[in-house]
Amino acid sequence: MTAVTESAAADLVGSADSGTDPMVPHRYRVVRRRLETRDTVTQLLEPLDEPIPAFAPGQFAMLYAFGVGEVPISMSGDPSRVELLQHTLRNVGAVTGALCAARPGAVIGVRGPFGTSWDLNSAYGHDLVFIAGGIGLAPLRSALLQALSQRERYRRLVLLLGVRNPDELMFRKDLRSWKGLFDVDVEITVDRGAPGWRGQVGVVTTLLPQAPFDPDNAVAFVCGPEVMLRFTALGLSQRGVPAQRIRLSTERNMKCGVGLCGHCQLGPVLVCRDGPVFSYDRLAPLLHVREL
Repeated sequence: MTAVTESAAADLVGSADSGTDPMVPHRYRVVRRRLETRDTVTQLLEPLDEPIPAFAPGQFAMLYAFGVGEVPISMSGDPSRVELLQHTLRNVGAVTGALCAARPGAVIGVRGPFGTSWDLNSAYGHDLVFIAGGIGLAPLRSALLQALSQRERYRRLVLLLGVRNPDELMFRKDLRSWKGLFDVDVEITVDRGAPGWRGQVGVVTTLLPQAPFDPDNAVAFVCGPEVMLRFTALGLSQRGVPAQRIRLSTERNMKCGVGLCGHCQLGPVLVCRDGPVFSYDRLAPLLHVREL
């Protein structure tokens, strides 16, 4: 089931007004759908009921495909556009498959926003270093958009992006625009090259040694697979970035979003409640425990 009518969705939710109960989804309608890669979609959503509260970059929502289930997805849109939500998700299962297939006019449920943010306010006056692995660019995009809208508050802006191959590049229009800005440094690398690719080849950590930022004055924001988080945080530490100024966005199997079910437990923390964004000094002892 990939879409429902507005009336059917209202019946499933129980009421068109979901109030303030964090466990009841608000109805949103898909107004635009953009295919990023062969299995990744960006959707723009408008509220049919009272909208969820404004989100901060780095937070996530629980997206509900009626009759199928729900999954946690980070916001990828402009945080200043409070009237619309934007999410970017990859088709990796039944729920994400249903959500990815939802066309304009389809109705989905949204709960949130949940979790901690990138907290750009605490990084005023610093170099900002955004490091993304694959679809990890989506949760970072909202933070980068906010930083660009407040450009005078920060020093250097650096984006380091690694993907598996050139076909996996998302937000291509944004990347071209950002690369064209004289005060933003964008470096892209792929794990495996392809015919016509003239860029760098290698994992994203190979970009760190020459990246143009001052480690004594940098705040780093990192999102990607867990193995990438570990090696990127290590590389940043070797460059001299203090652990408390390295922020990592983690993933776990979230079910409730509010710290009730325990599905997203990572040692002593619950990712949905205490994360998903953690400073490296807090997360480092947990990242290296194989059993977690």
